[in-house]
Amino acid sequence: MASNEKRPIVVKRIKKVEGAHHGGAWKIAYADFVTAMMAFFLLMWLTSTVSEGDLKGIAEYFKTPLRVALAGGKGSSESVSLIQGGGEDLTRSKGQVKKGISQPEKKIVNLKTVQEEVLRIEREKELEKLKELKSSIEKAIDANQKLQQFKKQILLDITSEGLRIQIIDEKNRPMFQSGSAVLEPYTKEILYEIGTMLNQVPNKVSLSGHTDAQTYTYSEKGYSNWELSADRANAARRELLMGGMEENKIVRVVGLSSAVLFDKTDPLNPQNRRISLIVMNKKAEESARNDGGTVEVDNEKISDSNQAVKSGIEALPPPAIK
Repeated sequence: MASNEKRPIVVKRIKKVEGAHHGGAWKIAYADFVTAMMAFFLLMWLTSTVSEGDLKGIAEYFKTPLRVALAGGKGSSESVSLIQGGGEDLTRSKGQVKKGISQPEKKIVNLKTVQEEVLRIEREKELEKLKELKSSIEKAIDANQKLQQFKKQILLDITSEGLRIQIIDEKNRPMFQSGSAVLEPYTKEILYEIGTMLNQVPNKVSLSGHTDAQTYTYSEKGYSNWELSADRANAARRELLMGGMEENKIVRVVGLSSAVLFDKTDPLNPQNRRISLIVMNKKAEESARNDGGTVEVDNEKISDSNQAVKSGIEALPPPAIK
């Protein structure tokens, strides 16, 4: 029968051909290449961030013979290394700075000296502002026809306290009515103009009234040149405020009688009768606010003195008990 017949065995051999670029071997090679490049650039980046001194230390370490390193030797270098068998000590500053660049010297700043320098600069700036104010007042007087005729009676100068503006009497042109604190009309005009210009600067103002040495002969009891000079200073203050000057700019109003003469050679000179305004600098303002200022005392000397007194008391024998 056909089913009992032996069928021939057929062996099919399939030959596989690698498809050149369609294979996967090149991907492994490319991955290895990318990994190697990444490692290379990472190494370059790390090298660029390490200081020159550290690089020298690492190089010295790798110069050490393996046998010496395994034995815990100190390497071929004479200096002591942090790593056994390494080269130079990495804690040293040598090699950390580029050649030709010296280490900056440490400067000790004296706080007191710095403060004094700041104050000096502030005083210079303040002085410049006062000079500008002086110049503007002089220009305003020249430009005002009413004030030009009183130019000789308005004196401006820079003093240790600030800009001083003095309005003085002339023989035929007094500022006040004789023996009183009533201002003449032209004196009011002068004060109005000055009061407006003083608002140009933030400085405070001091006012003082002065008389000549002529004895006050009016009948009112107890009234003298001291009261008269003070009343005239206050009258000038009121006119300055009416001229537009801010009230908080005035920190001191005093009457000095004939204690500070303008003409010391002639105490009866009419020019000694005057009103003096001082646009105060910062130092003078602080002194005025503190009623003359305070005296600085060396606390260390006081402490040493108190200690000496205390020691002296302790050294005394105890009092006898009766």
